[in-house]
Amino acid sequence: MKKPSGRGGTLERGAAGFDAAVLGTSFSGRDPGVRPQVLVQAEKVYDVIAAVKRARRENLKIAICSGGHSWMQNHLRDGGMLIDMSRLDAIDIDTARGIAHAGPGCWSVDLDLALKKHGLFFPVAHAVDVGLGGFLLQGGFGWNSRVLGLGCENVIGLDVVTADGDLIHASAEENADLYWAARGAGPGFFAVVVRYHLRLHPRPKTAAIAIQVFRMKHLEEVFLWADRIGPEVPRSVEFQLLLSRNSPGIFAPGVEIIAPVLTDSWKQAKADVAFLTRGPLRPKASFTTPLLPMSPSALSRFAARRVFPPGMRWSVDNMWSDAPMEQLLPGIRRIADTLPPMPSHVLMLNWQPPAARADMAFSLEGRNYLALYGEWKNAADDARYANWATEHMRAMAPLGKGIQLADENLARRPARFMAPANLARLDAVRAKYDPAGRFHEWRARPG
Repeated sequence: MKKPSGRGGTLERGAAGFDAAVLGTSFSGRDPGVRPQVLVQAEKVYDVIAAVKRARRENLKIAICSGGHSWMQNHLRDGGMLIDMSRLDAIDIDTARGIAHAGPGCWSVDLDLALKKHGLFFPVAHAVDVGLGGFLLQGGFGWNSRVLGLGCENVIGLDVVTADGDLIHASAEENADLYWAARGAGPGFFAVVVRYHLRLHPRPKTAAIAIQVFRMKHLEEVFLWADRIGPEVPRSVEFQLLLSRNSPGIFAPGVEIIAPVLTDSWKQAKADVAFLTRGPLRPKASFTTPLLPMSPSALSRFAARRVFPPGMRWSVDNMWSDAPMEQLLPGIRRIADTLPPMPSHVLMLNWQPPAARADMAFSLEGRNYLALYGEWKNAADDARYANWATEHMRAMAPLGKGIQLADENLARRPARFMAPANLARLDAVRAKYDPAGRFHEWRARPG
């Protein structure tokens, strides 16, 4: 994904450069074949207010794009208005109060690097080019979120333009219902976020990663062990299992245990990832790296180069599950056996959510998170790979609790993404702030 170049403006459908500008808002290399009637490339808050008021006058539905990292290109709809927020990317850091003010188009890596200069931290997205807008609306599973909470839990306020074109502030004290909705509604949010106000934290003094690689024949053993030890792994560690066709070191299909760790000392970091070297499967590992120092931004860049290159065509789906690993393994084995070529991969995150979350729209997670990322370059391979993730997740759905909106596939497979009571409450808030349905919802609803 590239940052926007040049000034913003308003482009009407059919104008020179319109198609390129619309497709340039998407991380995916696929052209879905639909176009908005008008594209607004907002440069300042006033542009957003004017755009929403125009949409109201002309009865245009509104779609929003901040970073364009939606795998399913949720913001690309036929007709209506698309507001591109990528140019609203300013960052202002109040070190005395420990608060950052950032635009929705701000990239995660830019916020992290800006905070690093002040010894501060926010649980930004794992991918460098994810915009804050969509990331924080859907929940925000970021670096060190197992310790600091989801990104949206660290949002203390936001400035939004409503369906009436009014600029208002939402927080726990002001427009609290809209604040509740903004933390978890994802692409179904019914206003335009123009600025976030974020609670900051002291920056961990140590950031590092350890990796252990097994050949694919050990898949079942590794997943069973990981599931058993998962609750004991320190929350400073993001305990991930990744399947790929070309694992590092063995250059063959493999199971990769990836353990990023963020702590306040090197000694503590080594202790927190010691479970890798003390585990009973260590002798079967093809190799185990020592603990390697690596900053969150460097970790993000490494992941981007290896498994999230730009311009790919995507088949993505996911599920939360509390099911026993023994029940999940047959499906995971079928997924591994049919995995498309690199950079396609499968992620199992041993999440272990806390007992309670803040009261917000976000309300669905599980012990394990399974996400499938099919990637290919050529349109000729669409028929071969486009349904890969969908079919496997549909088959495993009885073992799941629902999905995460960050990796949603609702257009192909509607699934639960929020507790029913929260969805009903969200609809009530929507009816208050967007009674005419000016803003697009999700592609599909549960059921």
